Amino acid sequence: MPTPTPRPRIALSLGSGGARGYAHIGVIDEVEARGWEIAGIAGTSMGALVGGLHAAGGLAEYRAWAESLTRRDVLRMMDPAFKGAGAIRADRVMRRIDEILDGRRIEDLPVPFTAVATDLLAQSEVWFTEGPLVDAIRASIAIPMVITPVRRDGRLLADGGILNPVPVVPLASVRADATVAVNLAGNARPDNAPLPPAEPGVPLMRMPRLRLPAVHVAEPRLLSMITQRLRARGDAEDDALAEALQMGAAEQVADATGEPPEISTLDVIDRSLQTLQNTVQRYRLAGYPPDVMVDVPADSCGVLDFHRASEMIDLGRALAREAFDAWEGAPT
Repeated sequence: MPTPTPRPRIALSLGSGGARGYAHIGVIDEVEARGWEIAGIAGTSMGALVGGLHAAGGLAEYRAWAESLTRRDVLRMMDPAFKGAGAIRADRVMRRIDEILDGRRIEDLPVPFTAVATDLLAQSEVWFTEGPLVDAIRASIAIPMVITPVRRDGRLLADGGILNPVPVVPLASVRADATVAVNLAGNARPDNAPLPPAEPGVPLMRMPRLRLPAVHVAEPRLLSMITQRLRARGDAEDDALAEALQMGAAEQVADATGEPPEISTLDVIDRSLQTLQNTVQRYRLAGYPPDVMVDVPADSCGVLDFHRASEMIDLGRALAREAFDAWEGAPT
């Protein structure tokens, strides 16, 4: 009898981008639909949340919950932090995540997983490869000025996307045939570039890969610039923004900060972080390029539009299908 062809093994890097991270679920759907095996996951921010849930076997339950959320549900979960370094504590969301994960620890997961956060005090990356999964996710999702950072073991932990928006390096030791990275800050798609319909995939080509040890990377000058900007906000402005978030209207957020309604404080924060992260990302990926990059347009969804799960999941799968088909059809 012929020997069965082994399933291609994929290392999956899931980037940061708030609610756009629902697209990661669609990418995972497409990977599994092609029969590929996910051999390891590294995630930053929303990528850590989705990747951790998948590694723990809880993604289907989370997806069903996320797709049921309305805009009003999302607003009710935005528990404001009237004092502190962020507008939202995210306690209500994390309680639901904790229920799904049921105490799982990273080192016990069937799929190797790394969550990436940023230590604002040491100005360096932190990789979570062991310990409670829910704690690692909470640290990684702390978007500066939006979700409060986490104090742990003398560290002040925030969104890993500050220094590593698309974490490919933590996957260097994973035995895989290809690395797939998902970038949530991609360029807008032109109106005349529709996504292709679903088509049966062709077998993934095995490619030789250079194995390099994972390294500890810090960008102290860049992070110093970022943290100085973040510290410029006063407590009074934080309080006003938090109250506006609780009420839930973009115009109220704008009024609380004196900005015109068409561009809210959250828009400014999101776009500012995207600008900085895009610079960091180009530098990081030049040294560790993935085999396949799935680019999700930055304008496809607002950073806190967590009521748009179904739409973003569908978009993620369509974009993954397009990227995978293009890569498999490329000459070697």
